Amino acid sequence: MSEWNEKGATFSDKTARKEFDLTQDEIIEAIKSGKLQYKQNHIHGNPYLRLLRREVEILVKEKYGKNHLKDKNRKNEIAAIDKEIRSLKKQLKALEKKKAVLLNE
Repeated sequence: MSEWNEKGATFSDKTARKEFDLTQDEIIEAIKSGKLQYKQNHIHGNPYLRLLRREVEILVKEKYGKNHLKDKNRKNEIAAIDKEIRSLKKQLKALEKKKAVLLNE
């Protein structure tokens, strides 16, 4: 199976910019210099670049050092955990309300 078809092996240029604090110019420059491969895709008529995650991670390590990549991954993981905690708090609040209603019946 090609790396392009593996789940999680690719992502959009927009996601790469968000996850790794890259600019569009940095991505285009890396493509032109041969450091990044890309495929052009469209979703709902909007074009975007599909990039290989592995190559973007190598680019970030070269450009900013491996600690930058670790820090970004850590921040992204913390943000995901915080989001999950907020969701669980909402669920807990709803369950507590439902329990209170059942106890009052």
